[in-house]
Amino acid sequence: MRGFGEIAERLRRSTVQVCSDPRRGSGSGIVWSSDGLILTNAHVARASEMQVELWDGRRLEARVLDRDSRRDLASLRIAAPGLEAVTPGDSGALRAGELVIAVGNPLGFAGAVSTGVIHSIGPLPGMARQRWIRADVQLAPGNSGGPLANAQGQVIGINTAIVNGLGVAVPSNAVTAFLRQGARPSLGVTLRPVPVGLEILGVEPDGAAAAASLRQGDILLGSFDDLGDALDSGRDVLRLQFFRGDRTKVREAFVRLPAQVKAAA
Repeated sequence: MRGFGEIAERLRRSTVQVCSDPRRGSGSGIVWSSDGLILTNAHVARASEMQVELWDGRRLEARVLDRDSRRDLASLRIAAPGLEAVTPGDSGALRAGELVIAVGNPLGFAGAVSTGVIHSIGPLPGMARQRWIRADVQLAPGNSGGPLANAQGQVIGINTAIVNGLGVAVPSNAVTAFLRQGARPSLGVTLRPVPVGLEILGVEPDGAAAAASLRQGDILLGSFDDLGDALDSGRDVLRLQFFRGDRTKVREAFVRLPAQVKAAA
């Protein structure tokens, strides 16, 4: 179908490869505006300085502007005006069964295209109360950060993971909120659910949890939903209960969240 092919080709021209190592790609990204604003996943943009390879083969240095680890979003800036940008769509208007197109750079294949349909939209267990788009598109390592578009070619999500065989994407309306408001408050930790709470797998050296002396291996009491609600409550200081080794002794930490400052573009 010619119309579909044209839509896919436009999306491919607006999809970039985001690299942390010059010798290999680490993920995908989206040209969000023609002046060089790139959107991708936070787990793709792990370094403060990255490289972006455009569809025409140009490789440019990229500066990370902002990261939201809770939503898995990051914004980057490259010095390349006149780029072919995507058209954002309204993810709030999506319905199950709609045709979608995913573009990315999986397993070294640049600009690979996959199609499917929307499976569902809503929260996912263990991923707080925020909404996610689930679609039966074929994703693989390297697709992260690439666009999920509707049949008209409007980007309605950013692909971020595979959960139970379905592609999971951040809705475009959440991307718009991220660009407008900046990253949401975060503890600066990597967590996994365990029977008694949330185990800390890693602590960012400059994050709020590190400043409160929380450590890898500590177990926060509560669920992802509880923690998400606390982080979004507007409080500057959170009182967290946790175990450290001895699970008969509940400890407390008072975590001061950094002031929310939107990065300059």
